[in-house]
Amino acid sequence: MTNPVSVSLADTRKPAILIVDDAPDNLGALRTMMLRQGYQTFVATSAERALEIALRVKPDLVLLDIVMPGIDGLEACRRLKAHPATSHIPVIFMSARGETADIVAGFDHGAADYIAKPLRMEEVCARVRAQLRMRTTSETQTAQADRLRMIVNSMDQGLLIVEASGRIQYANPACDRYLGCQPEDLVGRRLDDLLEQPGAMAGDAIAHGTREVRIRHRDGSLRPMDLTMTPMHADDGLFVALLHDITHHKQSEDALQRAAMLDPLTQIANRRHFDAFLEKEWQRAIRNATPLSLVVLDVDHFKQYNDTLGHAAGDVCLQKVAQTLQDHAARPTDLAARYGGEEFVLLFAETPLDAAARLAEMIRTAVRNLELPNPRSPSAAWLTVSVGVATIVPTQLDEIENLFVCADRAMYAAKAGGRNRVESTLVGTAWEVVKDAAVI
Repeated sequence: MTNPVSVSLADTRKPAILIVDDAPDNLGALRTMMLRQGYQTFVATSAERALEIALRVKPDLVLLDIVMPGIDGLEACRRLKAHPATSHIPVIFMSARGETADIVAGFDHGAADYIAKPLRMEEVCARVRAQLRMRTTSETQTAQADRLRMIVNSMDQGLLIVEASGRIQYANPACDRYLGCQPEDLVGRRLDDLLEQPGAMAGDAIAHGTREVRIRHRDGSLRPMDLTMTPMHADDGLFVALLHDITHHKQSEDALQRAAMLDPLTQIANRRHFDAFLEKEWQRAIRNATPLSLVVLDVDHFKQYNDTLGHAAGDVCLQKVAQTLQDHAARPTDLAARYGGEEFVLLFAETPLDAAARLAEMIRTAVRNLELPNPRSPSAAWLTVSVGVATIVPTQLDEIENLFVCADRAMYAAKAGGRNRVESTLVGTAWEVVKDAAVI
């Protein structure tokens, strides 16, 4: 026994044909032929009835006679195409009117095909099959386009279609979040205009690959993003541009970099950062023939301070000394760092010896004025520092280590002189030594 539900489900998978003709003979012959082809078949003898059936069953194709009483086929087709529920249904006109003007009128009203009467059933079947194949292909393409559109619209990444000239053709909704602009506001603009550095996309810059850029948001902020450019097709000159916000990643990366450059206790630069900074400023001083001053500072009797007041107090002491140094490294070319234990260093670029010595004296005084008690210090009641200053105008023949040695010796001279003082020295360059030897 056949399950009626199964039959119903199977029938719904068959293409549905609506035949509209006021001539019973034509109607009967067409219905018989369509049934033989395995199609679901619906019939109507008037346009009014055809419109009702079409709205209810939404057939896959309509075979429509033109000459009928009341509403003719042309008007019926126009109404089908005007209604959203039936506008996509292909219509094949059947008519004894074979003049060119009649055929043109049929296509102008939205027909997909036009068959002249008397009908040749094999031809009708072939044209029906062709239209159903085209409809299936069209629906498949439409479904694929809809799925693709849904995917693109729901993407977390910003997606742009960009011409080879850099002009934006399309932007997905995520671009609003990334750039602060509605997609329609981006169409017609140049991708280059959104970048921090205009001109970055000019010429042959549009190519395969991913690179890190900074995109200008509508609020004026610059946001780090990965920009991936991929050609859509070799011949159409269009590119897919994907934007991926890496702000959080960059913040984490920057935080790690800052942590790697800071002394964890004092939160000023560590030795590694200072050495890299000194190398950069050393090379700049060589190029510009400008003085470079190094200050080496050591906390006096710090062991007695720790032994008497405890390591927690010692940590607080180092933090306060570090902050004092930091307060005196005011320029971008100045850097204060904890170099190890209770030893600190400061670098002053483009600073001659007398200016560096004055800064060192200000730092020594500022530390003394912190009035941190050091009960077991044999030299002062308060915490003090001994400071050495060395200045050089370096050349390619000089070595950084020599600057450190001279500043260190000056600091030990300050300790030997009673502590809580500043000693300074001007470092002779290797070039001057060679020049003097040549003169002798």
